[in-house]
Amino acid sequence: MIVEMKTGASKDAVDTVVQRAKSLGFNIQLNRGTDKVVVAILGSNTGQVATDIFAVLPEVESVTRIMKPYKLASREFMGRDSIVSVNGIEIGGKCVVIMAGPCAVESEKQLMEAARAVKKAGASVLRGGAFKPRTSPFSFQGLEEAGLKLLEKARKQIGMPVITEVVDPHEVDLVAGSSDILQIGSRNMQNYALLTEVGKSRRPTVLKRGFSCTITEWLTAADYILAEGNDQVILCERGIRTFEDSTRFSLDISAIPVLKRSSHLPVIVDPSHAAGHFALVPAMARAAIAAGADGLLIEVHPNPKEALVDGLQSLTPSDFSRLMVELRAIASSIGRYI
Repeated sequence: MIVEMKTGASKDAVDTVVQRAKSLGFNIQLNRGTDKVVVAILGSNTGQVATDIFAVLPEVESVTRIMKPYKLASREFMGRDSIVSVNGIEIGGKCVVIMAGPCAVESEKQLMEAARAVKKAGASVLRGGAFKPRTSPFSFQGLEEAGLKLLEKARKQIGMPVITEVVDPHEVDLVAGSSDILQIGSRNMQNYALLTEVGKSRRPTVLKRGFSCTITEWLTAADYILAEGNDQVILCERGIRTFEDSTRFSLDISAIPVLKRSSHLPVIVDPSHAAGHFALVPAMARAAIAAGADGLLIEVHPNPKEALVDGLQSLTPSDFSRLMVELRAIASSIGRYI
């Protein structure tokens, strides 16, 4: 249930709504806009409570039931677009933010070369995996804590904020200490213990779509993070599993406008994991920007032929540089910039 307060409503009026909700056993979440406050009233049995209980309170403008399973990620809770700020970089605004780097941190030389190359080409955020959940237990699992140390070094020397994946609820603080953005991978989209801990961290978080999950399930998963008070959530479309096997996954371009209509959260796209092949990545990246994505997460490796993880879908620095030129032109054509 969403209670929208009147413009300029007093603190006492907002507190009255909050106390009424708590007295009925509900949880609340506040959205304080520039001129209005919206109170989300959360609980499994809100449907059993008449809206009049809140509508009659002082300075309440309207009360609306949210019939969708997701609440805090919905447009009903927040009508304006959310902006996630990372070291002065705004994700969700006019700027299209490019996050790029190797899928996995393999060595200091590899990471530094990649970082310098993507920064020179115009990327704003360095990506790199220290912990790598893999389909096979015999595949390279990442350098783990040693990889985090290398990311810290790259962040300091190259001067770029870092995004890296967290896979264990008990390691959220550890990973957050070495990165500016936490990434929750596709396999962990519905790892609710992890989502809850990441929510408590209040760290900007990229939530990737599970490769067999609907948009509703995805946004409901986002609510787990938002419910802990972390409003710095970014959604990432990375392809879903369909009957088609000519690409690694099927990139759901339509998810971008659907999310923009249904949710206030920023949306980025990972064309690398969807494509599975470097030759397909540029076209998917261009399509994502044209469809309204707020950013891209792209794999770039100094020498993809020697990559320990996902070399086939990684761009070389020169390919990435050429792609950035194309992306700037597309962003400009729709009133945005990189």
